[in-house]
Amino acid sequence: MTILKRRETLLACSIVVLILLVGLRSPVFVSPASLGNLLTDSTLLVMLALTQMLVIVTRGVDLSVASNLALSGMMAALLASRYPALPLVAVMLAAATIGLALGLVNGWLIGWLELPPIVVTLGTMSVYRGLVFVLSGGAWVSSHQMPQHFIAFPLTRLLGITHLVWIAAAVALAAWFVTRHSRFGRDLYAIGNAPSCARYVGIPMARRLLWAYGLSGLMAGLCGYLWVARYAVAYTEIAYGFEFTVIAACVIGGISIAGGSGTVLGAVLGALFLAVIGNALPVVQVSPFWQSALTGIVILAAVLINARDGKHGGRQILPLHQPDRSTA
Repeated sequence: MTILKRRETLLACSIVVLILLVGLRSPVFVSPASLGNLLTDSTLLVMLALTQMLVIVTRGVDLSVASNLALSGMMAALLASRYPALPLVAVMLAAATIGLALGLVNGWLIGWLELPPIVVTLGTMSVYRGLVFVLSGGAWVSSHQMPQHFIAFPLTRLLGITHLVWIAAAVALAAWFVTRHSRFGRDLYAIGNAPSCARYVGIPMARRLLWAYGLSGLMAGLCGYLWVARYAVAYTEIAYGFEFTVIAACVIGGISIAGGSGTVLGAVLGALFLAVIGNALPVVQVSPFWQSALTGIVILAAVLINARDGKHGGRQILPLHQPDRSTA
């Protein structure tokens, strides 16, 4: 069993054990309705973690994802409130397009101008968050200002499952196909493993980075609409600090910050693990401050495990040179 598969198996078992332990304390937590709500609550984090993974495997990071989500969500809410007859598909496309454009700005600065990802996305994080306030004037868009079909879509059920879960499943399937069966995905891992070699063999690094960040922005834009519709409110502090939760889900899922390593299943399990913690601690009446502390401890443990695995991950691919004793 490889290191990644062993990590994923351990993480999956940890999620099951955690659910069962909380269920022993509060049986309502393991009821079908509660578990369904848990799955629905995890969907936005799962989707954002999957596209953040595409960025992290290139040795990058997108700190602007939550600000992008807030700006796209606010624009979607303002658009729907002012033009209530507008088809929902048009509003969703508008949010996704805004997110894509914001993500491509990051990708252009990082891919074509070769600026450090953490510096670029830290800057755009502040810019995008400021634009939320500028465009909204600091005002809220509440549920009574939004059309009913705008609010209802995320939690509407298809075959007994909410649209949020169906969308997250489709995103996970698409991410799996991209990473396992597309040249684009293989190139992202190659860039993360050895940037110099990737450039030498002709991988178009600037274009690949442009679209890696573009996809991260596209998902943030879509999640912006889903977030404001799910909670029926849009305000300037939407998803404040959520970018760190997204990155934490990736780290816990085994996606290496050093680049070149990580799987779709790991990102999904990391997001589910954080969602279980977030839903379980209030049930057992644990303070939100302890929730942050426990999440931080889990992240540190995951980083230590990643570092240890990285030290033992090298392999000898050529035999060591030894003198020919027959000629001595």
